[in-house]
Amino acid sequence: MTEDNAPIKRKRSKWKIIQWFLIPLLLLLALGGGLAAGYVVLGNKELSDVFHWSTWKHVYDLVFAP
Repeated sequence: MTEDNAPIKRKRSKWKIIQWFLIPLLLLLALGGGLAAGYVVLGNKELSDVFHWSTWKHVYDLVFAP
């Protein structure tokens, strides 16, 4: 191969790597914060209940009940 036909190696920027990990992490944190805020503020429930799996199973069952 000549130099003209050689594959181009691109250097991956740090921002591109950060985008793949930081943005989904921030989205998950925003989702969790929104669920917690809605449960506490709108539902007038205890903040400690937000961290129980049974709470979210109950909410899921209420939303998707046949």
